Amino acid sequence: MIEETETIEEFLLHCSADVEEAVRKAAAAEILPRFRHLAEDEVDQKSGPHDLVTDADRLAELRLTEALGALLPGSLVVGEEAVHADPATYAALQGDTPVWIVDPVDGTRQFVHGDAGFCTLVAFAHRGTVLASWTYAPVRDEFATAVRGRGAFLDGERLFAGPPAPGRDLTVATSHPDYTTPDQKRALRALWTDGVAPRPCGSAGLEYLAVARGELDAVAFSWEAAWDHAAGLLLVEEAGGAHLTLTGEPFRVTGANALPFTAARDAATARRVAELLRTSG
Repeated sequence: MIEETETIEEFLLHCSADVEEAVRKAAAAEILPRFRHLAEDEVDQKSGPHDLVTDADRLAELRLTEALGALLPGSLVVGEEAVHADPATYAALQGDTPVWIVDPVDGTRQFVHGDAGFCTLVAFAHRGTVLASWTYAPVRDEFATAVRGRGAFLDGERLFAGPPAPGRDLTVATSHPDYTTPDQKRALRALWTDGVAPRPCGSAGLEYLAVARGELDAVAFSWEAAWDHAAGLLLVEEAGGAHLTLTGEPFRVTGANALPFTAARDAATARRVAELLRTSG
């Protein structure tokens, strides 16, 4: 809870451990017990066969909504499943009220298939700026955090992405073909060129973590749902990386971005990938 004399930035510094605890508890109670033990009636489709939701998604989001709201009374939660139920709640990102952005299971497809490549994502934003983020891969027991201006950390160790090694192809994770329209596929096709090694992405949150760790050079995505990107983009920024849309501006969690966009381990790589993406237009 913010004290009367406390700024939001000061609140985030002392509450980060509380958010981490809330994320770990939600995963332990609702996600991990269902991993590789999902019943058929615990999995549903939303927009189609590649857009899945499980009881773990719904129940973990409810737990996080309650816990995060208690940490900062008066704040709002923009969660993937809540927005699916009521799209109007997404507009909170453009208001003056502090917002928690929640993806309870990022990589639901992997989760359903018994693949450990999923994570829980929480970000905190105020007036359109992401100020803090938490990324938890529960099966791997990896926890990454970032506070704007304070750096990015993985299990307490500082993250520095650093520039790619010279002379080798750039590795770029792109929107998975199963989730892209024909126009989006054409837009991303510019990355299939000399000097670039593109591949389909898995969990967006874990791909951002790979960029922040310097294990992946860049991502190139064609959608802008804030719960998929907010936490990871801050993590990349605080590890020394950068992100750009087709117009050369940073990605905005409030929306209306020129897509596709990229996030990369350094500014030069972000510019190179963004220039390639512009050639698709």
